[in-house]
Amino acid sequence: MFPEYRDLISTLKGEDPHFARLFHLHNELDQEIKNMEMGLQPASDMAIEQLKKEKLHLKDQLYILLRKASVA
Repeated sequence: MFPEYRDLISTLKGEDPHFARLFHLHNELDQEIKNMEMGLQPASDMAIEQLKKEKLHLKDQLYILLRKASVA
């Protein structure tokens, strides 16, 4: 996710608790979605789609924070 911001992501994860929390939540959702899609965790298609929307929302928030930090 956002390879062009790899260094900034590392910095923000260590310095910005809000960013670190969002990043962690995004990764947790990503893993949960993968488990559901592989059948390791039972879920309906609707549940998977809802989690994907939540994950996308988190990704948007992370991108906004990255853009702000890259300009600062």
